[in-house]
Amino acid sequence: MGSTLFIVWRESVEAMLVVGILYSWLKFNHAGRAGLHALWLGVGCGVALAGVLGWVMVAAQGELSGEALEWFQMGMLMVAAGLIVQMVLWMRRHGANMKKDLHQNLAQAMERSGLFGIASVTALAIAREGAETAVFLYGVSLEPGHTNSLLGAAVMGLALAALTAWALGRGLRFLDYRRFFSFSSWMLLSFAAALLVSAVDRFIGAGLLPALVDPLWNSAWVLDDSSRLGSLLSALTGYRARPSLMLVMVFATYWWLMARAMRPAQRHG
Repeated sequence: MGSTLFIVWRESVEAMLVVGILYSWLKFNHAGRAGLHALWLGVGCGVALAGVLGWVMVAAQGELSGEALEWFQMGMLMVAAGLIVQMVLWMRRHGANMKKDLHQNLAQAMERSGLFGIASVTALAIAREGAETAVFLYGVSLEPGHTNSLLGAAVMGLALAALTAWALGRGLRFLDYRRFFSFSSWMLLSFAAALLVSAVDRFIGAGLLPALVDPLWNSAWVLDDSSRLGSLLSALTGYRARPSLMLVMVFATYWWLMARAMRPAQRHG
């Protein structure tokens, strides 16, 4: 439940900030009611596109069975983990210029295609955030015991996002943009690690990867990953009480790469 709430919260905040940036640009440039109608039409289309993607994934799963279903689920876990990493690194590189880039894209689209351009830019921006959320939630739903709490956690995450976006928009001092995105980025990378661990577990179970040594250790006497607290830690970080050597190697490699990718850029001169 915790990972679902956090993912919906973070992605919804981003989507709401995008809408706020586009809305303020349209108001400043006197696009009028027609421009705002195009903005809201784009928001609706973006949400609908994300919903279609979610429906396609569920429908595809319903059509598959046996080995094909296992392959599909392993693939979706890897895609979800990869998307989270890609999104975090993209925000790290382009987050500071997001407002400027959105304004430029909207100005160019409005000049070329008028109201259709406004709706298109908005729809693509919202669909991107919504599609990422749909893939993440599908990946989380593959974790044991997460299906039942998915909807409630998603609704709570959406409500919390609205409150956060309002607070950020009001410029409240306790919410700093840089700290908000830095903290949430590391949390998302931790969720990506949990999805990656689940995928590797399935690859090992299917005989596609060797376990090498299994288990490498047994810390179940301290915290079993089948207990309530252990299950929560497993969903948030990928913790395993009895990991194989292969799992530990993949986990360590992942965090070594992420630590290198997230380290501050060196300034020259």
